[in-house]
Amino acid sequence: MDQQANYLALKGITKSFGNFSALRDINLNISKGEFVCFLGPSGCGKTTLLRIIAGLEAQDCGQIVQGGKDVSWLPPIKRDYGIVFQSYALFPNLTIADNVAYGLVNRRQPKAAIAARVQELLTLAGLPTSGKKYPGQLSGGQQQRIALARALATSPGLLLLDEPLSALDALERVRLRSEIRQLQQRLGVTTIMVTHDQEEALTMADRIVVMNHGVIEQVGTPQEVYLQPRSPFVASFVGKVNVLRGTTLGAGRFRFGSLEFGCDSELGNLPPGHPVKIYLRPEDFVARDVDSRTEHNAMAEVRKIEFLGAFSYLSVALEGMEDQPVTMSMSLNLLKEFGLQVGSRRRFGLLPERIRVFDDRAVAGAV
Repeated sequence: MDQQANYLALKGITKSFGNFSALRDINLNISKGEFVCFLGPSGCGKTTLLRIIAGLEAQDCGQIVQGGKDVSWLPPIKRDYGIVFQSYALFPNLTIADNVAYGLVNRRQPKAAIAARVQELLTLAGLPTSGKKYPGQLSGGQQQRIALARALATSPGLLLLDEPLSALDALERVRLRSEIRQLQQRLGVTTIMVTHDQEEALTMADRIVVMNHGVIEQVGTPQEVYLQPRSPFVASFVGKVNVLRGTTLGAGRFRFGSLEFGCDSELGNLPPGHPVKIYLRPEDFVARDVDSRTEHNAMAEVRKIEFLGAFSYLSVALEGMEDQPVTMSMSLNLLKEFGLQVGSRRRFGLLPERIRVFDDRAVAGAV
């Protein structure tokens, strides 16, 4: 196996708890130095999969190969990884320096080497003078930085992050996710992070593994997962999206309301009149230079404006489909330029290349 291309390989990982199937035939390759996010709702199996990689949970069947070595059934202490939990898991009775040094002391390294490594990591974590403090004297974000430093102390080949930011306030989460990503890139350590926060996954990951009901729905870059979702679940879970009822017209064309459009879809060969679900995001509409001659246009009435600072969400009723409210996003400057307010009517254009279409009967069956 090419260790560079496939530093970590998961093959047929399956896990059940009684009658509940937590993971079903998981297959995944992770490259050396890659930052991968396991993304999905609660109960989808992402944390169970992380714990199996760490050896904290045993799979029912399947193989784990790390750096060319089969670690499938090795105990955690014999696996090459560092782990950071949501709850920090620092020892409250030990100083910050002793917390960071914990793994090094267990490996019986020389005191001078331990002290130098601890200071190096505290500096990397942005807390170079905190070695003599105790965890209770630090903020939540600072404690998580120390937990990260401790996980990296032994220079592991793999870093595992289990919802590391979910216990922090919003501003600290944004700040720390940027710091974690920069540190990971600087060190080049292969990293897997579990999260249910799609914004974290989109901003931090090289690739996202979207999971649902114990299976992998899609693996791809943030752009691929967001712009080219392969299933209704991925389209709905990753990012804000409008889900509209429509029908096929045949020959790769579709209709919803008064709008007809063509797009690249596997459903293009379905007979006319077949029900479909149409997924389009708030930013898939255009407002500038649109008139009745513009292809893929529709008149809309603004029903509600949700102000979010730099941009707003507009809830609009498109002509011919007033029973299906649509959400559009618009920048603050554009909103002001057009003078839009509740009750305003304006013609909007649609970007058909951004639309995803799924078989409505298949979607209903999946739910």
